Amino acid sequence: MILIVGGEGSGKRTFAKSLGYSEEDMADGCLNGLPVVYHVERMVFSAPEKIDSLFTELLKKEVVICDEVGSGVIPIDPGERIGREAVGRLCIRLAQEADRVVRMICGIPSVIKGGET
Repeated sequence: MILIVGGEGSGKRTFAKSLGYSEEDMADGCLNGLPVVYHVERMVFSAPEKIDSLFTELLKKEVVICDEVGSGVIPIDPGERIGREAVGRLCIRLAQEADRVVRMICGIPSVIKGGET
């Protein structure tokens, strides 16, 4: 599995397309038979109690794309803070299991685990 992380609008899906995937291969925050899922952070925020089963299902994907939510201003709302923490912890677990982890910055992929782009 390839984990792609980065800020909103950083080029994560474009990078996935450069790996040979198309829009038709990508699911927006839902678990179905498609090989690529994006907006994982929304899945966590909508059902944080299901994070363990979500982790198991995400490991079956070829590519998992998640917005980086741990940087920036810390939210005042406790629920937002808990959600961000849950997303961060999920990404840690996914990164440990991933064959490759890529962080996107300004449209430039930076491989932080698993070799070259």
